[in-house]
Amino acid sequence: MDKKKVKLRLENISQSYVVNNKVFDAVSDISLDVYDNEFLVILGPGHCGKSVLLNIIGGLEKSVEGNTYLDGEKLVGSDKRIGMVFQKLALMPWKTVMGNVEFGLQMAGVNKDIRRETAQKYIDLVGLKGFEKSYPNQLSGGMKQRVGIARAYTNNPEILVMDEPFGQLDAQTRYSMEEEVQRIWQQEKRTVIFVTNNIEEAVYLGDRIVLLSECPATVKEIYDIDLPRPRDTIDPKFLSIRKEISENTDLAL
Repeated sequence: MDKKKVKLRLENISQSYVVNNKVFDAVSDISLDVYDNEFLVILGPGHCGKSVLLNIIGGLEKSVEGNTYLDGEKLVGSDKRIGMVFQKLALMPWKTVMGNVEFGLQMAGVNKDIRRETAQKYIDLVGLKGFEKSYPNQLSGGMKQRVGIARAYTNNPEILVMDEPFGQLDAQTRYSMEEEVQRIWQQEKRTVIFVTNNIEEAVYLGDRIVLLSECPATVKEIYDIDLPRPRDTIDPKFLSIRKEISENTDLAL
């Protein structure tokens, strides 16, 4: 990884809030390089500050200390080069799959034919061809996540940030979506930053895993995952890595 291009750089990121007249530290002095086209997983116990860190990366929050750089350029606020997929997708229930996926391009004033063509490309990519006219209440949880991923990619981000996107899915659907996200990433080859509190999911997906401490979040360890894809969750090497990370985690995940 040391020979790869640094796409995103975090330098000394800290975040604090005032709660009941007391200062609450959520993130403390995190510095991290994210490489071009890598699948980086940020792993940590629940409520440790993972989502706060992602909000800072996505420009939804301003850190009290530190800076974020994209391709060497300091980021201030949100940037269209960074797309986000959340656990709660907030799909517009009155819009079809096509309407939801093309919405960002529509708001940007893109010609209807072009935005439809672009949206269709990503609808096909996530396996929703034939569901273009369906509404969110007609879709399963996994299908809604696919809409969210297609919507994010349609806006042509250079980095896709995913905040525990499969946390509310059942085990079988979650595993299927892990395979889908990996397939899409391998086809699109864009930088992905994926947050989870599931160790097995992290080892299955990540090129590298950044293990965070309990709150306030700090970088406790970074693991390079040198396993071939697709990965076998019962392979002895896979199980060994999972065990090592589990034993180094502050809290049960």
